[in-house]
Amino acid sequence: MSNLIRKENGKNAVAVQEQIGQFLTFLVDKENFAINILDVKEIIEIANVTHVPLTPDYIHGVINLRGNVVPVIDLSARLKHHSAEVNKRSCIVLVEVDVLEGPQMIGMLVDEVREILEIPPTNIQPAPDFGTDIRTDFIQAMARVGDVFIILLAINHVLSLEELSQLSGLNNEQLVD
Repeated sequence: MSNLIRKENGKNAVAVQEQIGQFLTFLVDKENFAINILDVKEIIEIANVTHVPLTPDYIHGVINLRGNVVPVIDLSARLKHHSAEVNKRSCIVLVEVDVLEGPQMIGMLVDEVREILEIPPTNIQPAPDFGTDIRTDFIQAMARVGDVFIILLAINHVLSLEELSQLSGLNNEQLVD
């Protein structure tokens, strides 16, 4: 499925879609977020996260996923500037993003995974220029489901290319338990 939003002269515009999109919805700091289901590689429980010294606050740590070191981003810290409170419903959503070196697997710490929703293109609107307390470049679009707005995250923009390059350096380090 093509991206919902494309950049045109610095402004977001909703791309034309003929199919209903499926999105994984989740909570971060009591707010509804979603990403395209095609971007989701796996959802796992939080277990044995190794904290890495001298990393930004939004890097929760790294995990060993079948022999590979995967950085875990605390979405609450990245979007809201305070760390998530891990509870029994917290989990890690694994996604693959593009960096200069190629695809990079990243875990996103979320408070709770909700459901997979089918959202028709008529319910998807461009991201607002104001009126939200997160950076608007992180927002791909806004979806309306009933009376609820869901923020569709632009996972390739949640971290800048420079920050993603720093994360790929974490993959090259050895994980010590």
